[in-house]
Amino acid sequence: MNSRRMAALVAVTILPLLAACGGGAAVTEGGANTDPVAEESANTQVEAVDLRFSTASTPEQHHTKAAYRFAELVEELSDGSVTVEVFDSGSLYDQTSEQQALVAGQLDMAYTSPEWLSERVPAISILTVPYLVDGADHLYAVMESDLGQGLIQSVVDEAGVRVLTTLTLGTRQLNLNDSVGKVMTPADLEGVNLRVPGAPAWIRMGEALGANPTPVAFNELYLALQTGTVQGQDNPLATTIDAKFYEVTSQISLTGHLAGMVMPAINEEVWQSLTSGQQEAIQTAWVQARDYGTEVAQKEESEAVEFLKSEGLDVYEPDREAFREHVLAQYLDDEELTGQWPEGALDAIEELR
Repeated sequence: MNSRRMAALVAVTILPLLAACGGGAAVTEGGANTDPVAEESANTQVEAVDLRFSTASTPEQHHTKAAYRFAELVEELSDGSVTVEVFDSGSLYDQTSEQQALVAGQLDMAYTSPEWLSERVPAISILTVPYLVDGADHLYAVMESDLGQGLIQSVVDEAGVRVLTTLTLGTRQLNLNDSVGKVMTPADLEGVNLRVPGAPAWIRMGEALGANPTPVAFNELYLALQTGTVQGQDNPLATTIDAKFYEVTSQISLTGHLAGMVMPAINEEVWQSLTSGQQEAIQTAWVQARDYGTEVAQKEESEAVEFLKSEGLDVYEPDREAFREHVLAQYLDDEELTGQWPEGALDAIEELR
């Protein structure tokens, strides 16, 4: 056999093996990277999947807009093999039952948060502590660090849910009606019925602020404020505007107590039923949707104070340091709680500030 024929035989035998073993995208004869989903579809018959995504948020809110953007992106990136139907405004599940349905596998995808997850994953409760994380940049740095990635893996292992990314909601502030005087310190919240979501971590936060925490579903909150069932609520200012809570309240105390977040998540069994190409499309689509949602959130937050003032609300700065010292003591002095956190977690969060 001459040398040219031998070289050709080696190329035919070896090159497909190298392509199969390679960790990156395949390369065509012309040198272009191929789409992993398209390549997968060409080699095997990819079964199309239809996923349901539930959120209690209203269409006007930036994280609802991000969910719809994700649905558009993932269909495009997966060449149509993944489609997502978004159910907003609690139209499929309310805020509490959607968390239960997500874990049970009755729901494919939803927004979750450390407050909901901490019931099943105690370590993630560190992210529920007010005044610990400061804004979107700090939040994303924490979640992309070894600490954050370890917490996300704990959610997979202990709750059967896979967090795909984290999206800022903005900074939570107190919003109250005129039955309450100005709230300058935690003492001013004594006896105030403050709406919180119905999870123990949220109730703890309300107590730490000095209020009487009162669980109310998000889609029932406007009426609860209007009728006086609750005297206030806490949310990022953009949420207060989008949900029109300013129509039934009179003041904003800029406590800045919590960097709000939601975590788009998928049931782990559903995730494992997908092909690697579909998983990649979902992950990529959520990162792009998060970036879009973050941009919208930051724009809305920068304009929120002036809008609320124009609507007649009294917007003022309380004694934030008094809040910070009081609230942090309620958490950091609880050895049972802090004992659940990863070793060195507080220092790691502070170093990333």
